[in-house]
Amino acid sequence: MTLVLASQQPALIVLLVLGTVAKVITVRSGGEPGALSRLGPAVLVPGRMQAPALVVCAVGELVLASGLLLTTHPIFRWGTVTFFTLSTYVLLELRRRRPDAGCGCFGEVSAAPVGLRSIARTVTLTGMAVMTVWAETPGWPEFVRPSWYTLAGVALLVALSPELEEMVDRVRYRAPCERRRAPAESVTLSRLRSSGTWRAHQAELAAAEPYDSWRELCWRFFAFDGQGNRDVVFAVYLSGRRPVVRAAVVDRQDSGSMPEYTPVSA
Repeated sequence: MTLVLASQQPALIVLLVLGTVAKVITVRSGGEPGALSRLGPAVLVPGRMQAPALVVCAVGELVLASGLLLTTHPIFRWGTVTFFTLSTYVLLELRRRRPDAGCGCFGEVSAAPVGLRSIARTVTLTGMAVMTVWAETPGWPEFVRPSWYTLAGVALLVALSPELEEMVDRVRYRAPCERRRAPAESVTLSRLRSSGTWRAHQAELAAAEPYDSWRELCWRFFAFDGQGNRDVVFAVYLSGRRPVVRAAVVDRQDSGSMPEYTPVSA
């Protein structure tokens, strides 16, 4: 019986950590305007509090996962029960009040409207969390010696996770980069400033901030005032963690007015 009670801790810990990582990535990536307003629990709070609400939820999940992994303290175990119980209530409320909103359980990947499978998953996780309350060991030994009960719990959660189908569809039917949603402009600018191309041309800049930026197909362009009568234009590729960065130094007399350009629709 002790083995059964402790067997579900790895699944709880992994899901809590995945939820933390996915929510933080969703908040940092920015995305299109209003994207967070379609994800629970951000749906239930005012607009300016949506990103902080996701961050607070992510921090809470990480704390609970750490407590389950390393200790047997009841505060973490009852806290996990409370967390998944509240999650079930939130999903039921979303399904009733905002049928268009996603659960946000794993950030932007969970953007599909809340269905019965998502609710069944949180009910199952609540039951698993209740089982762990009386376990005599922390979670880490179960990672070293997983049991058949652990594997059965994981298989059940996989069957109740619509996000896996969404991820498979994204891989199979991935749009070309010029049609994908671009990272937030601040994220792209941060990637530019961490590149070797930026460091090579930084001394030629007369201002630290770009006076213009725009997107064309798979590239985002940033125009900076340069030394003398010149502009420095950087182009950052919008795909990949370490994107390609190009730069050009343009004489204003030769190029005309830099702010005037023709955007290319994706």
